[in-house]
Amino acid sequence: MILFLRTIPHLYIMVICASNSYYEKILATGEVKCIDDEIPFEIPKGWEWTRIGNIFNHTSGKQQSSSNKIGGTPQNFITTSNLYWGYFVLDNVKVMNFTDEEIENCSATKGDLLVCEGGAGYGRSAIWNEDYDICLQNHVHRLRPCINGICEYVYHFIYLLKESNNLASVGTAMPGLSANRLKGLLLPFPPLSEQKRIVAKLGEVLPQVEKYSKVQNCLDELNIEIQDKLKKSILQEAIQGKLVPQIAQEGAAQELLKQITEEKHELFKEGKLKKSALNDSAIHKGDDNKYYEQIGNTISEVEVAFEFPNSWSIARLSTICQLTDGLKTTGKQCLLDAKYLRGKSSETIIEQGKLVCKGDNIMLVDGENSGEVFTVPQDGYMGSTFKQLWISSSMYEPYVLAFIQFCKEILRNSKKGAAIPHLNKDLFYGLMIGIPPLPEQERIVEKIKQLTQLLK
Repeated sequence: MILFLRTIPHLYIMVICASNSYYEKILATGEVKCIDDEIPFEIPKGWEWTRIGNIFNHTSGKQQSSSNKIGGTPQNFITTSNLYWGYFVLDNVKVMNFTDEEIENCSATKGDLLVCEGGAGYGRSAIWNEDYDICLQNHVHRLRPCINGICEYVYHFIYLLKESNNLASVGTAMPGLSANRLKGLLLPFPPLSEQKRIVAKLGEVLPQVEKYSKVQNCLDELNIEIQDKLKKSILQEAIQGKLVPQIAQEGAAQELLKQITEEKHELFKEGKLKKSALNDSAIHKGDDNKYYEQIGNTISEVEVAFEFPNSWSIARLSTICQLTDGLKTTGKQCLLDAKYLRGKSSETIIEQGKLVCKGDNIMLVDGENSGEVFTVPQDGYMGSTFKQLWISSSMYEPYVLAFIQFCKEILRNSKKGAAIPHLNKDLFYGLMIGIPPLPEQERIVEKIKQLTQLLK
């Protein structure tokens, strides 16, 4: 036998039967259906499940349009930009003409619960507690309680649904809270006296939660800041030769520069590097402990940011790195743009582009994050905002990438262009890098990994 629960005579009536299943009767049609799949949890004895539409009278405001400037009387009205969680911002209230009938039907009075319908802030709710009435825009729902004193409890319920991602309409392109969705929300409804006790307890607890949340946010930000600074300090120690000791048996790095020069000439002959890539300079430390750079027959003094170990060599980044366009080809391949490489978009297949292979390095040269390097996860076409990053095989690649990582702020803060800022290639190529012997490069990278892991 189905037992009908006493409720306000509205569109719906919640019922329960002896089998402990939940049923709902639609008064307009007399249809009775089981709603067990909608019931999320059991409620205490004395509580009832009901729809918000059963305990509130609902309406929305007036649509805003240019034609509304004719006829009626100018009235202040609330839009979704005025409505926030628990409060209103009324210093930017707009004005629109309302007829007497619209003022009566599209306005809020003291004690009404107002709810945002659409946009990023859908669901935001607050109780209108002013002593004057105010008109509403059509994207603001007005819930007028059939029972005095229930709005605060329902406000907290709507907030819970929004925070737990259970509020938006489903099957729509844009998230929102339609009138039918709002009125159909299933609400665990306690007796009024218990509602008041619940609201009072929340009034005690929530300020403490908010206080804790602010402290936790500050702590999280501080941890991130400290971690970033520690990472930068580790990299700075690494590129100055202070992270690991030098080992005399590993020799000096001068031989590496000869190997790099030979490799670049060979690649130029094969057409893989431009002739400009061969214009290397030679940097050395003089007997006076100053640094000098020789370009062709010209020698000039240069400033070096750090003191390097005697077993290291110094070179411009252009000596060991080059930015190239990659091989242009045709055939279906994945587009390796920044969003895809960051895991923020799905795979897009295009017919032609500049092919790069799994394991290659590509650098963003356009946009706010110019200078960021990605290691290619699969064969594909690099996006138009990228250049392929060639690193001499005589160098230990992770060491060079660590140096570029250390310089990322310099590169991002020195972009060229206004509309679409792009990498300052002259600055990039002109960066001075200390070059340790190859075994020391490997030891440095291993130490970076160990220390970085400890930060986690």
